[in-house]
Amino acid sequence: MYSLAEFENWLSVQKVSRLIKLVQNHHTWKPNYHSFKQADAKALLKSMEMAHLERGFNAIAQHFTTFPDGTIGSGRSLDTIPAGIKGANRNGICIEHVGNFDIGGDKMNDIHKETIVRINALLCAKFGLIPSEESIVYHHWYDLNTGDRTNGSGTTKTCPGTNFFGGNTVQNFRTNFLPLVVKETKKVSTGNIPKRFLFTGRVNAQSLNVRNAGSTKAPILAKLSKGTEIRVFSEKSGWYSIDSDFSRWVKKEFVNVPA
Repeated sequence: MYSLAEFENWLSVQKVSRLIKLVQNHHTWKPNYHSFKQADAKALLKSMEMAHLERGFNAIAQHFTTFPDGTIGSGRSLDTIPAGIKGANRNGICIEHVGNFDIGGDKMNDIHKETIVRINALLCAKFGLIPSEESIVYHHWYDLNTGDRTNGSGTTKTCPGTNFFGGNTVQNFRTNFLPLVVKETKKVSTGNIPKRFLFTGRVNAQSLNVRNAGSTKAPILAKLSKGTEIRVFSEKSGWYSIDSDFSRWVKKEFVNVPA
């Protein structure tokens, strides 16, 4: 569990191989604020993880969880695709906000508001995203059956809530939530200016090792699942460099690139 300041420090040193294009926002609905009063954050996070495992997931669905006291819990590895929004997972980072933020549900407190705005800003800065309705998304905007983005029509959830920062529509987002994140993003210093890369590719192996050098003898730093999109910055002796700042390499033969 992290305080907001601790999370910012932790995030600033994380090395992520996946190409991140958007940040997902969800509410748990249940557990909610009442649940939080009955159990601590660690217990709720563990219960969510167990529920997701029982549903057949290989790990907790989300990367991060925010709690009513402003703390943040970590979940899936950042290099693992989330199980958050059908149609928007491949390049996504998933955040669950504990609470029922539908009309008539929980009234979000100020410290939770601060954390939710700040974590969205930090993630946008970290991955070089310009805050917009394309880089920050709500589950409500995607059809549950097709995975298509419908902006709220079709078969959808209310998530992250019909009263989440004034509502869950795209217009609610533009009017209420986006300006707060834009303002906060200007304050954070963990952002990376995207470096020039050669092209993007997608992993074609079931599990691809990320190593700290272009050699099968080099230590494994992470594993990427099939379909994960990456940036390629250079090529050497059958290996691709996939990070502009750190030594992170994958075997060229296990990456499909555009023709």
